[in-house]
Amino acid sequence: MSNRPPSVDALARSLADLDLPHALLVDAARTAIAAGDPASARGEAEALAAALLRPVINATGVLLHTNLGRAPRATHGTDDTHGTGPVRYSNLEFDLATGRRGSRQRHAASLLARAAGAEAALIVNNGAAAILLAVTALAAGREVIVSRGELVEIGGGFRVPDVLAASGARMIEVGTTNRTAVADYSAALTAETALVLKVHQSNYRIVGFTASATVAELSRLPPAGPDGPLIVADIGSGLLDATTPWLPGPPPAWIRDEPAARQTLSAGAALVTFSGDKLLGGPQAGIIAGRRDLVERCARHPLARALRPGGLVLDALQTTALAYLRRDLTALPFWSLATIPVSELRRRAQTLATNLARTEVTVADCASVPGGGSVPGMEIPSAGLVVAGDHTAALRAWWPPIVARAHDGATICDLRTVDAADDPVLGSALGAVTGT
Repeated sequence: MSNRPPSVDALARSLADLDLPHALLVDAARTAIAAGDPASARGEAEALAAALLRPVINATGVLLHTNLGRAPRATHGTDDTHGTGPVRYSNLEFDLATGRRGSRQRHAASLLARAAGAEAALIVNNGAAAILLAVTALAAGREVIVSRGELVEIGGGFRVPDVLAASGARMIEVGTTNRTAVADYSAALTAETALVLKVHQSNYRIVGFTASATVAELSRLPPAGPDGPLIVADIGSGLLDATTPWLPGPPPAWIRDEPAARQTLSAGAALVTFSGDKLLGGPQAGIIAGRRDLVERCARHPLARALRPGGLVLDALQTTALAYLRRDLTALPFWSLATIPVSELRRRAQTLATNLARTEVTVADCASVPGGGSVPGMEIPSAGLVVAGDHTAALRAWWPPIVARAHDGATICDLRTVDAADDPVLGSALGAVTGT
């Protein structure tokens, strides 16, 4: 009789009843097989499930229990407006397996690390905070090299030079606005160089006579000191994987030049930082992902506590990360909307126009954009309705309010960002404002 262990995939599939993403069941199966005990795979998977952030009943008598998320939350029953369900705490900083204090970074952060192909991840309250913490923890008092073409300013007055100054690091600018070569970085390396920082240009593009060094090229720079330079890449928008395995087809053309976490780390970056509420499609947050030792250095820095997010954000990020690991497009609203075929949008627009039967309402092609400082200069083909006259104020007064665009004396309703379930609401509103 053969003692050959089962395949990882077969063992993982035998655990499907645990309702975890297949990727996590594979991790449990690999751990068990590597330990020479395939039968322990179920226990490994159950431990992974127990580590997820979840509601708990607090029977300790401590009303503001720090490990259980402090103030309890009212859950929702059938009423979407008022808390009509039972009061619940959470295992925010509580290890259900051991009954001892746990880490709020264990839940969503570990799932995001898995999805991005990173050893570890840390979650803070926004993308700017992720850069600030990483640079402060790893380069305070030392030099950080950055291209002049990447000294960006984005919305709200966030400027890379200001962040570097606040971190206590010394910024070393190299190259020019439009061209920075690997040799520029190499010439600036000293024993005081802690980091080479690559910054996503976020909301603009430089075109024409341009050149920039890739992460792969920078990762081959010779060591200038005993522990440097590290390559830290701010990829900005939060694309996890350039191959977009959560989509049923190939990656969309509009992300072809967008840096992704998995590929940036594979190219040699020690850490990547990115936002949670852009291409990632989650709540506002900042993520630091990459080498475990560096992530832990960031987590130990006193600034990490000041920048940490609350339980609601971590809960929402966990939901987002689980959707990626399950490859569940329906649970990723940004990607669901962004990848609706134009033909489907035209069909919906035509149905609305036919039902309205108004000469001032016509179907038209549109050009959607990712927005939020993501993928600058790229458009996504779309379709919608054009209504003669500026009705935007009247639509905003509808319930729920409808925000549309006014252009050349007309109102444009781009269906790319409208859930199909809201088409009747949009139709009723347009009927009212056009007198139908």
